[in-house]
Amino acid sequence: MAEHRSIDVGGIRLACQVAGAASAPPVVLLHALGEDATDWDCLVPVLARSRRVYALDLRGHGRSDWPGDYSLELMCADVLRFLDTLEPGHVDLVGHSMGGVVAYLLAQDHPQRVRRLVLEDVSTPRPREPSVPSRPDGELTFDWEVVPAVRRQIDRPDPGWLERLGRITAGTLVVAGGPDSHVPQDGVAELARRIPDGHLVTIPVGHLVHRAAPEAFAEVVTAFLLTGSVIRLRRTPRSS
Repeated sequence: MAEHRSIDVGGIRLACQVAGAASAPPVVLLHALGEDATDWDCLVPVLARSRRVYALDLRGHGRSDWPGDYSLELMCADVLRFLDTLEPGHVDLVGHSMGGVVAYLLAQDHPQRVRRLVLEDVSTPRPREPSVPSRPDGELTFDWEVVPAVRRQIDRPDPGWLERLGRITAGTLVVAGGPDSHVPQDGVAELARRIPDGHLVTIPVGHLVHRAAPEAFAEVVTAFLLTGSVIRLRRTPRSS
């Protein structure tokens, strides 16, 4: 069962769920825009068999602070300070969508901190046509101000993000969601090519791979984190 914690990372408190043996190698899970640590509930018990798992609520999400000041760089700085509270050395990072961007920003600017990296349905940082999202009705579990702040950066990314992908030294698994994902799959494949030790596997169930195909996702991620190898699934799940 996961333990709930709140950690000060320099004036911002991040909530996290912790599971697994304290002596096991650490892995940090970073969720997508509008989600929180509970989005990983299907994966945490599997990883916790062999890892110390930390599932974070990024700033503006869930039980973490909602300071009103948001950017992908600030989220990256929060995660780096969080890593400083763990044992020295490197960790493994798993990031979905926005969390994947935060993860590769950290891995390219602080390569010594990341041993292995898993990026779930994340594309290369290239400009795209902006759109205006509509706020859902009712109470939200995240600060809506995060959405326009992050969308602006995704629509018009810093050119340096693309240039610095080659600095990533971690073995990297890029998990693509296939043709039913709204994320351009050629961009996901390009991301894997641009990272020096990048590997691509496609689980064709759409953008929410870890939720739509939890067993397949857990199988490929667990094998990669343990051995660095990319396994071929015995049966490839497909979206319904």
